[in-house]
Amino acid sequence: MAPDATYVPRVRSVGLEGVLVTFGDTATDAANRAAIAFRSEIDGQDWDMVAESSSTLVSAFFRIDLSEHRFEDIAARLEDVLSRQNWGAAPLPAGRALWTIPAVFGGDRAPQLREAAEAAGLSEADAMQDLTSTRLRVLTLGFAPGQPYLGTLSDAWNIPRQKQLTPNVPAGALVAAVRQICLFAKDTPTGWLHVGQSAFACFRPSGDTPFPLAPGDEVQFADISARELARIEAKVTDGTGGATRTVLE
Repeated sequence: MAPDATYVPRVRSVGLEGVLVTFGDTATDAANRAAIAFRSEIDGQDWDMVAESSSTLVSAFFRIDLSEHRFEDIAARLEDVLSRQNWGAAPLPAGRALWTIPAVFGGDRAPQLREAAEAAGLSEADAMQDLTSTRLRVLTLGFAPGQPYLGTLSDAWNIPRQKQLTPNVPAGALVAAVRQICLFAKDTPTGWLHVGQSAFACFRPSGDTPFPLAPGDEVQFADISARELARIEAKVTDGTGGATRTVLE
């Protein structure tokens, strides 16, 4: 998605809970890159008043007690950092990881691949090729603990959500809409199309890293058979679902 070169980042208070820095009105690659990179920059500066931070598709949020710290002072410091570079073209944070996640596409385990392919104007084979050859960024985490929104796919995948909800799809499901893939952290109803199924656990509360994926990480899916997925589900108990992790430079 092309960046909006005319958009000026906005710094706003969120009640007394903190400060939101917004880099776009729509979810573009540049706005998401800016949100991730800017959050990382502020985190790296280790401001005492920032209790925690997070990033969304287009914004970075910093939890700051604005009953103790003047918003005007915080905003001025943030504006100073904003002025130092074009954050829409900023490098993503160091230490990111590439995750290669095995998944089944189509069939009984992912029954809406054909429907999604038709909506995208693709054959099932071409749809699966797109879904397994495109390296996707973790744009943000949300809706459920550790649950990633991954993007972006080609323009063909700007397919709408369903008009009615699917009552339930399982944890590990890959669902598609609006040029994104969401990898579900738990069983849930959805209006997105169920195109793939993995055994990857996005939330591992008993592990050293409860949220294995982080904004800025990259994900590539590897096509496997339903039999291989069943083997992983039976044998692999660490939550990885057979995925591999490579640190990016």
